[in-house]
Parts: sequence; structure tokens; C-alpha cells
Amino acid sequence: MTTLPPALHLTTVDAENRVRIEISGNLDYDNADLLLDEATAQLSARPQLTDLHLHCAGIGTVDSMGLSILLMIGRRTDAAGVRLHLEDRPEKLDRLLHVTGTLEYFTVTSPTGAAMSHEESAPPAVEKEARAARPTGPDSTT
Repeated sequence: MTTLPPALHLTTVDAENRVRIEISGNLDYDNADLLLDEATAQLSARPQLTDLHLHCAGIGTVDSMGLSILLMIGRRTDAAGVRLHLEDRPEKLDRLLHVTGTLEYFTVTSPTGAAMSHEESAPPAVEKEARAARPTGPDSTT
């Protein structure tokens, strides 16, 4: 007997300038686009939105497509000037974010404790000295 993975269920609760999307089920190749569609619809329909909260406690499996969707939502919220919050993350989601080096992207805070967008948290650009490429192998004469 074949067991189908749990479908993704989304419950959206909105306030004046905040939206909370409660996620239940697998955030994977088959379902993740549903979350992207809902988050994008909320961002488009609500120009006064300041915070988008993704309640993650009910998330089952997250595969590479699910991670990609979370990152895409992060880019879209940054572009809209909306703070993204991944709340009540299960341990397995935190582990995936840590292993892939994306945990800091979703959890950066300023020294004052206020949430910052990914762009605000980026270090300032540093000018690099230009150097000419030189051969480094055993046949090099320089």
C-alpha cells in the first residue's frame, strides 16, 4: 500500500499591518509552491503590510524546493520592505537551515534586538586590491 505525504495546509490570519500564515504538512516539491502563492498574494494585496509571520510548528518534511521557496519569500519580503518571521520552527527545520548556511538569513537581528532584513544585515562592501594572475605551477618561471 502506498502512503501519500501529508498535504500542505495553510491558514492565513491577518491584522491591519501583519499577516500570519500557519503551515501544516510537508513543504516539499509537490506542495511548496502553495506557500509561495499565498505569501505573494498577501504581499501584493496589502501594500501597508509590515510583517509576515510564517508559523512553522506544523511543518513536516522540508526538501530543497521547500527551502528554495522560503528563500524566495525572504527575497520578496525584503523587496517589499516587509519583515519576515519564521516562528516556532521545529528542530529539523532549524537543522536544515543551519546545515545549508541559511539560518542566519532568517534570524538576523540588530544590536538593539530589532529584526533586520537580509540586506540591512550585510556587511559593508570592502574594496579589494586588484592583482595580476600569475602562474603557480611547477613550470612557472616567475
